[in-house]
Amino acid sequence: MGGLRRGLAFFLGLGLGANAVWMLLSPLGWYAAVPGVAATGPANMHFIRDIGCAYLAVALSLFWLGWAPGAAWPAALVGGGFLVLHALVHLCDALAGREHAQQLLGELPSVFLPGILAVWLAWSARRAEKE
Repeated sequence: MGGLRRGLAFFLGLGLGANAVWMLLSPLGWYAAVPGVAATGPANMHFIRDIGCAYLAVALSLFWLGWAPGAAWPAALVGGGFLVLHALVHLCDALAGREHAQQLLGELPSVFLPGILAVWLAWSARRAEKE
């Protein structure tokens, strides 16, 4: 895995980690600040913190991927899988009319792209290990 991909893994991990820390330390602040979240229903601080823990685990897997790609790609692939499944929930909600399709455009960089990138980075590390 090249230096650019390792840097991207660290950068993506930093962004997801910052989001995780925000969710863990200030769930109501996160809930109020992130566009569209309040439209999903009342805030549940426990649930927000649970999801913050999942984001923290993904961030740590990406940091590890940047540090030791050959060892960490399975963990990063699972973390990326969580992010992709999360994005699919958003897509299904839009298709079912529970979320506006226009909102998906705003979620491309924050919900869809991180999952795609994480899976690609993990898969790239796996391929590099086999070569």
